[in-house]
Amino acid sequence: MIYNTILVSLSMHESVARQLKFARDVASRFEATLVGFAAGDIRIITAAPPGVVMDDEFMRLEAIDIERRLEVLRKEFESESGGADLLRTSVGDPTKELAAAARLADLVIASVSQVGSEHVDLGELIHSAGRPILIPRNDLEPLAAHKVMVAWKDTREARRAVVDAMPFLVHAREVLVATVEEHGKQHAVETMHDVVRHLIHHGAKARGEVFSCDAPSDGEALIGIAKQFGTDLIVSGAYGHSRLREWLVGGVTRSLLRENSLNRLMSS
Repeated sequence: MIYNTILVSLSMHESVARQLKFARDVASRFEATLVGFAAGDIRIITAAPPGVVMDDEFMRLEAIDIERRLEVLRKEFESESGGADLLRTSVGDPTKELAAAARLADLVIASVSQVGSEHVDLGELIHSAGRPILIPRNDLEPLAAHKVMVAWKDTREARRAVVDAMPFLVHAREVLVATVEEHGKQHAVETMHDVVRHLIHHGAKARGEVFSCDAPSDGEALIGIAKQFGTDLIVSGAYGHSRLREWLVGGVTRSLLRENSLNRLMSS
């Protein structure tokens, strides 16, 4: 796995400078091309405000407003990037548009702080993008990735996440493969050791440990382990199921998505 192109989702309600600084730091580490992305969707209002007629003209004005805000973002982006980075913008569902744009990238950086018409459903994005999603911590502090933790579970999603995160894992100073005991310690130890061996063969400085779940949930247990380890980045598979056309994340995934003090890389 090589990160040659990285796609970063930008918010029209936040400083492009801070978002770009975080993404550019990651891109420069891998000598990757950075592409910015921003999208806004026309609001769906079930009940029109007093005096407002919900017709095609209203929708047209909404689209014009989004285009205006995207143009402001584009100017700030060009000023901050100095023309070195690319930018794609779109009027449409931000989650679907970003997932589609992921076809041009090896890694997608998506923030949890986007709101309103530009809100990205991270659960749905992880499920549909077909690319690993890097979710920065809220303060957008630079990602050191010196100490990386793999939240290991013997599933397809976790195996995919390990491969997707390999560029980070092989460059980390220390990698902890952590698993919470579920189906007997012997099975957990065997699968964990297989992953550690796989990572060492790729040049990663990896070790493994099996933990008992002393927290109310596996997700909270993994978060506690990550903080105790001093994790710069936690790597995890994303688990859930679809109900009709809605992507519903599972308990561990939900806990990790809510933990905004950690950098998370997730694959489905």
